[in-house]
Amino acid sequence: MYDLQGKVALVTGAAGANGIGRAVALRLAAEGADIVVNDLSEDATPRRGLPNVVREIEALGQQALPVFADVTQADQVEGMVESALQRFGRIDILVNNAGAPAGRDRVPVVELEEEAFDFVQRVNVKGTFLCCRAVARHMLQRDGGGSIINISSTSGKHGVARFAAYCASKFAVRGFTQALARELGPQGITVYAICPGLIASERIDDMATVLSPAGVDASDYREQMIATAIQNSALGRMTDQTDIANVAAFLASHQSDFMTGASLTVDGGLHMD
Repeated sequence: MYDLQGKVALVTGAAGANGIGRAVALRLAAEGADIVVNDLSEDATPRRGLPNVVREIEALGQQALPVFADVTQADQVEGMVESALQRFGRIDILVNNAGAPAGRDRVPVVELEEEAFDFVQRVNVKGTFLCCRAVARHMLQRDGGGSIINISSTSGKHGVARFAAYCASKFAVRGFTQALARELGPQGITVYAICPGLIASERIDDMATVLSPAGVDASDYREQMIATAIQNSALGRMTDQTDIANVAAFLASHQSDFMTGASLTVDGGLHMD
């Protein structure tokens, strides 16, 4: 267990009922942090999970603040950070988890539309940049250190056919993480990237829908994707949301104080690098 008592964390993209954001928010709360949870809007997904996440955090004995904001819009990001500071007075931990859903971008490059490419970069790269900039400014002004954790992907380390836009965005997150770690390190602010493997969250449903071959039902293709991930994992199972949350809790704690700029792969040995 890691002691995060008295800390405040901001976790973006936290509405998914089975997503990384929710798992991270709950794990950090279990360690004693108060949590600001963000998503695009209460109705951003059919799950409408953000109010439920708030209730779960409060059930753990911690305070929670839901903030609906679009991470691709600078004014909304600034407003989100200001709301967090008005409520809690500080932000010690930022977890950039908000990401573009799989959609029209999951095609061969020769078929990839410019707008589909741009949309992925806006959410995954620009959103990460805007949130990091806003929170880092506060951390520098407060002069009390902090931790920034960016969610990349194993597809940010290894190119995947039909994932070009997504791979480009997640490779970019890793490079951005390293540059920011160099800039903020002298002020005691650490910056990391986590690179998850395939997770059986709502996102895999989107992926199966757009990637399933003609004549193959999306639900059947989803099970094929899961079976392949398990088969290729050195540890014999696919990545779980709690695996990512466990690593995030470590990176948010003082136990990782002499690490920064690192991109940690969490995929059960599916990729070894």
